[in-house]
Amino acid sequence: MEVSRILAEIDAQILKLQQARALLAGADAPVRIGRGRPKGSTKAATVKAAAAKPKGKRKLTPEGRKRIADAMKKRWADRRKQAAKS
Repeated sequence: MEVSRILAEIDAQILKLQQARALLAGADAPVRIGRGRPKGSTKAATVKAAAAKPKGKRKLTPEGRKRIADAMKKRWADRRKQAAKS
């Protein structure tokens, strides 16, 4: 190959790379450097804060407490029967 032809191909490659670099440098998409949510995005933070807000202590009605107690007594009785069979 001739030296002038090699130089012409190198110059063509350099030109293509410069054009590609210019396109990438002019892109509107921000380049992400770090992990996590980008600075300035507040929507996710407010939604997360609203979800994490404590709602207060839940109260159990006496009827609900009795239902749970009866269910546990039945469960314990069934376990005792299973243990007696074994």
